[in-house]
Amino acid sequence: MAGKITVSTINDSSGVLATQNGMTGIAKAWVNYKGTATVAIRDSFNVSSVTVNGTGDYTFNFTTAMANANYSCVATLGGTTVVVADLTLVGTTAPTTSAIRIGTRQTTTGNLIDCAYVCASVFSS
Repeated sequence: MAGKITVSTINDSSGVLATQNGMTGIAKAWVNYKGTATVAIRDSFNVSSVTVNGTGDYTFNFTTAMANANYSCVATLGGTTVVVADLTLVGTTAPTTSAIRIGTRQTTTGNLIDCAYVCASVFSS
């Protein structure tokens, strides 16, 4: 006889949805935050906080660590008076399993700038 178990949520001991950690090809963390004036997370998954290190220089802190530091971070930026901005790793700061430090940089000048809308996703195995 085939069985069926129906539950609303399955969490591992850290409180994170158990199936999220076991699947590949889906975001392991994401955040939508305001990067101007008072930085504020609008919504997120597996991001406990955003640390402001300086103008356009932020660290995403993960609630549950990544399996390793070989993940991919992608982002969209907007809401500035600057026409073109891009995402960059800041200095020689390498990603860690518990956080990633990123910068929002004006493409034409190379200067770090604040963006009103920063949406970032982290993908990991």
